Amino acid sequence: MLTKRSLLAAALAAAGALTAFAPTSVLAQRVIVVREAPPPPRAEVVPQARRGHVWVPGHWEWNGRRYNWVRGTWLRERRGYAYNEPRWVERNGRWEFQRGNWRRGPGGDRDRDGVPNAADRDKDGDGVRNRRDAAPNNPNRN
Repeated sequence: MLTKRSLLAAALAAAGALTAFAPTSVLAQRVIVVREAPPPPRAEVVPQARRGHVWVPGHWEWNGRRYNWVRGTWLRERRGYAYNEPRWVERNGRWEFQRGNWRRGPGGDRDRDGVPNAADRDKDGDGVRNRRDAAPNNPNRN
């Protein structure tokens, strides 16, 4: 027969095991550094412009052993933001991958001081205006 104490211990152990395998923001935002330079970009045919979308050109990504080509794609435009394309940057003979991301552009920073505050339309920088933001401080929200 199980006692309350053993049930509690089993529940705590299970909770600890779950958190050990849960993804964290630190793991999701890891920096990729490679000694070998990426191959030159492949030539791609850029499709005709799509209203409300931004074209992200293809790029090389490192899978741990070699470079793999990722084809270009369309991303839904985010008003008040500009998209920084993914790219490789050389630093001290090593190559660091910088993932594509959205940066605040005209319209997102209302007072144009670069400091997130109540005067901005999107003070936490997640692409959702303050008045409609149900999940503040979530940079992964689309």
